[in-house]
Amino acid sequence: MSGSVPNLPPLREILSRYGLEPKKSLGQNFLLDLNLTGRIARAAGDCGKGTTIEIGPGPGGLTRALLLEGAANVVAVERDRRCVAALAELSDAFPGRLTVIEADAMTCDLADLGPAPRRIVANLPYNISTALLIRWLTALYETPGLLDGMTLMFQKEVAERLSAKPRSKNYGRLSILTQWLCETENLFDISPKAFIPPPKITSTVVRLRPRAEPLHPATMTVLEKVTAAAFGQRRKMLRQSLKPLGIDPKQLLEKVGILETARAEELSVADFCRLARSVEDNDA
Repeated sequence: MSGSVPNLPPLREILSRYGLEPKKSLGQNFLLDLNLTGRIARAAGDCGKGTTIEIGPGPGGLTRALLLEGAANVVAVERDRRCVAALAELSDAFPGRLTVIEADAMTCDLADLGPAPRRIVANLPYNISTALLIRWLTALYETPGLLDGMTLMFQKEVAERLSAKPRSKNYGRLSILTQWLCETENLFDISPKAFIPPPKITSTVVRLRPRAEPLHPATMTVLEKVTAAAFGQRRKMLRQSLKPLGIDPKQLLEKVGILETARAEELSVADFCRLARSVEDNDA
């Protein structure tokens, strides 16, 4: 369900009225192009049931789009008090459909923000986007079914890391962790010119669909430890880079059928999961 809402002031007027000069310390780059915010909202799919969680709504450009596209229950998490005040006008325009929470997204428990099905839709602050994603992936691992999906905007470089394949320069720890728990799809790029202020890089909107269960069996903390060691010295062979695990790398690699001369970037997600299970067996 989409439509128009009368008497909503232009976003630039909201910026002026509430003194919303973007703060670099908060990683703020406001997206004011309503065509683009509408496109992001539509990419999130049907938001007519459950809870749509938006992180860092700023002046509310994407928030408006989500509500106009039919989101029944939007929970906007914003730590900038100036923006919280500005978003009050949207709450009035869409009675009962928008809840604004003044909080740090890094400390929020997603399950407390509203009933399932839950999805996150957000133009993430660049300075904490990776940290937020890892936090949400951890929550997905610990609570299967917590989220139905995530439609997120990242720096293009980060988006490419999420979907990178083995033997590519962008393939690394974040690629493995994300693909282990989610199906990833890079949807479209957004030019720096669409933002206030324009960032120095292009942004990419990414869709992440949580898997019903991880792609391969493994314990997340062990998988993180193995990938950290392997990619900590990514140019070195695994027989060298895995030494920080405290296990004879040659013995570990032979057990799972991986060449000791291989490098981290050559291993698939399945390979890393086999390594993680072997490490866990050794520690047991």
